[in-house]
Amino acid sequence: MEVAGKIKKIDETKTFGSNGFRKREMVVTTDEQYPQMIMIEFIQDKCDLLNSFSVGDDVKVSINIRGREWVNPEGEAKYFNSIQGWRIEKNQETQGTVPPVDAGAFEPATSTSDSEPDDLPF
Repeated sequence: MEVAGKIKKIDETKTFGSNGFRKREMVVTTDEQYPQMIMIEFIQDKCDLLNSFSVGDDVKVSINIRGREWVNPEGEAKYFNSIQGWRIEKNQETQGTVPPVDAGAFEPATSTSDSEPDDLPF
């Protein structure tokens, strides 16, 4: 799955426990009629993927949705979901903008031979 939008926030990498588990969170605001602010976490070696991105960048993030169960002390099961990113790239879509064109870059087409008749119907 993929999430596309503009980076709203990038947190610093946090380390947990004696095993050195690393996690870094970011928030992407989607570009749709009702924009959503989606928190995506990157774990372990994937944390470093965010180093070359900054707030305001248009990105496309490849994600996996993860779910887990937790049983509280009373024996009641609770369920939690998380969105984990595993790839991020700058969004290459121009979204309606057209780059400027140098008018001198194009020249009118010329016929290679004067003997060819112009028999086009229009």
